[in-house]
Amino acid sequence: MTGTGTLVLAGTPIGDTADAPPRLAAELERADVIAAEDTRRLRRLTQALGVHTSGRVVSYFEGNESARTPELVEELVQGARVLLVTDAGMPSVSDPGYRLVAAAVERGLRITAVPGPSAVLTALALSGLPVDRFCFEGFPPRKAGERLGRLREVADERRTLVYFEAPHRLAATLEAMAEVFGTDRRAAVCRELTKTYEEVKRDGLGALAAWAAEGVRGEITIVVEGAPEAGPADLDDAELVRRVRDREEAGERRKEAIAAVAAEAGLPKRQVFDAVVAAKNAERNGPK
Repeated sequence: MTGTGTLVLAGTPIGDTADAPPRLAAELERADVIAAEDTRRLRRLTQALGVHTSGRVVSYFEGNESARTPELVEELVQGARVLLVTDAGMPSVSDPGYRLVAAAVERGLRITAVPGPSAVLTALALSGLPVDRFCFEGFPPRKAGERLGRLREVADERRTLVYFEAPHRLAATLEAMAEVFGTDRRAAVCRELTKTYEEVKRDGLGALAAWAAEGVRGEITIVVEGAPEAGPADLDDAELVRRVRDREEAGERRKEAIAAVAAEAGLPKRQVFDAVVAAKNAERNGPK
């Protein structure tokens, strides 16, 4: 049985409260329950918007998200209009909300959204980098080894990459990106978007890492240019063999893997085949 309530995911300003969508004020006044990542920030927002709320306000943050989700789902089942807001931007995008949305979907409950400002799209637009294709990677892992591993997973990604990062980890993350992606890979560090001290720093990753080492404050979004398309001259035999083996390990037959790698590299299939055979013979014979 589905409930009659509605879950409303509301985007909130990422900086300037004047960017709040008009519907946000209406939904704040209308909601039966307002689930907020930080109730104090919610209070400041409603004061800035001149909004008077009548619904019950509850906290909904990373620490209580799992425990509070069933309570909010029950409110929805009983017919409540539940409004979910986070400190900035859209709920569930690197913020609390995913668990509640998933639980509401599972119960067949109605879900809608109030679109609002987005740090991801704003940074992309300001970066000066290609925006026709991009992927959002959220926050990189905090531990150095895990961070390098995650970056290596997308080292060959040709789409523009977007990350969030804490200011005290920015320098270390940019250094890791320079190590994995190359010091000359273009990037933009967008700081304090839509706020008084908004700044967009555009340069190669190596130069940006050196700049960040002096210390940077504020909310940070990093936009990184995608990997350049490799031409035939960029791929040696070892790289061709590696790509074929990666495809084989993923379940492709060798013949199909060789054909696919040859097509990617713009090379004759025979050239890739010869590289694979030579590598196999070298392994078989071993050092002498």
